[in-house]
Amino acid sequence: MKKIGLVGGTGWVSSQEYYKIINETVNKKQGGLTFPEIILYSVNYGDIYACNQQNDREGVYSIVKKASETVCNVGANFIALCANTLHFTYEQLQTEIDVPILHIADATAAAIKARGISKVGLLGTRETMELDFYKTRLAKHNIEVIVPEKPERNFIHSSIMNELLKEIFLPETKTSFLAIMNKLAEKGAEGIILGCTEIPLLISQVDFEQPLFSTLELHAKAIAEFATSDENR
Repeated sequence: MKKIGLVGGTGWVSSQEYYKIINETVNKKQGGLTFPEIILYSVNYGDIYACNQQNDREGVYSIVKKASETVCNVGANFIALCANTLHFTYEQLQTEIDVPILHIADATAAAIKARGISKVGLLGTRETMELDFYKTRLAKHNIEVIVPEKPERNFIHSSIMNELLKEIFLPETKTSFLAIMNKLAEKGAEGIILGCTEIPLLISQVDFEQPLFSTLELHAKAIAEFATSDENR
């Protein structure tokens, strides 16, 4: 079994869910008391937030690269970045890291295609919704992405930063998220990507009629599958 390297802490609330889902999935496959070896580097999200406030993408990249190199140096056979937004670093990082990096959008795209869906709404941080890195990756899988209007994007981003990353899940925030999701459905979205790994802790499939794609669960299960496979990429 491959040793798993996780770059987490972005935020810690979802990182603990990654750990749980990966262990459960591997044990379900392997049985007994078999669980994966996991090396977790939990960053200080405050450092990333400070960089984002200055629009300092290189500063964020430096933090992610240091964490990735650290888990590689202690034996990780592959890496997963436990946040959608951090994947803006993917293209450069993969050229500078010797082990595979499992892209969260690839795991998400596979689930979307399995449902026969080609147009989805995307919720996430401001960077995930507004920058091209995520939409471009999904476009490679022939998936069209639409995002909420700017005031709604600002609300979602603020809720993530001020509530979800602190494990605060308010019913009124959930209600507002669902209203935004319904608007995306009215604009033609056939499903919704919960594109921040904390959002699935606020919203679940029982709350919404259309298919929801939990990037947290899909990515964590893809990590477990890769760890127990013969695939090396």
